[in-house]
Amino acid sequence: MLLRHPHVWVLTDDMYEHLVYDDFVFTTPAQVEPKLYDRTLTVNGVSKTYCMTGWRIGYGGGPKPLIDAMATLQSQSTSNPCSIAQWAAVEALNGPQDFIARNNKVFKERRDLVVSMLNQARGLSCPKPEGAFYVYPSCAGTMGRTAASGKKLETDQDFVTELLEAEGVAVVQGTAFGSGPAFRISYATKTEDLEEACRRIQRFCGNLS
Repeated sequence: MLLRHPHVWVLTDDMYEHLVYDDFVFTTPAQVEPKLYDRTLTVNGVSKTYCMTGWRIGYGGGPKPLIDAMATLQSQSTSNPCSIAQWAAVEALNGPQDFIARNNKVFKERRDLVVSMLNQARGLSCPKPEGAFYVYPSCAGTMGRTAASGKKLETDQDFVTELLEAEGVAVVQGTAFGSGPAFRISYATKTEDLEEACRRIQRFCGNLS
């Protein structure tokens, strides 16, 4: 489709390129079809792989005319990354990379834990993600049931609200990402916190009538 329409450019977000698990191999679009190389803008950053979320640093690579236009626009903006954050990102990208594999091992273990525990919760179905550090379980099996508060669950917004009220677990409803009924959990946190949160989710689901 893209080759048939050469006026269309490609923007590829490669933020999670290193956060992949099992046998999944990350591939960016220009690798799949090299003919797209001259009209592909690749964006990335240090927030995920390098655990530098608060530094707010991203970067892009693409055809020179496009990058020049982006630089012109950016030069007129009053919101820019500070020099400290930029040099920190340079060090992250050019420094030792061995920690990435160690981090991925921990993330994979946390992923497997969360997926297993959520799939044991009544009414939930959690697919196993191949990358990043989020799970996106379906709560369709809980729709129509009633929470301990007496509230009937009709949407994933009802689910996340009642879960927060009953168990103190904050998750994000799937409709915020364009799909539901589901919810999203990040497993980029301590393993013991994840275990406790999943136990509470299991208890919440088990108490639905």
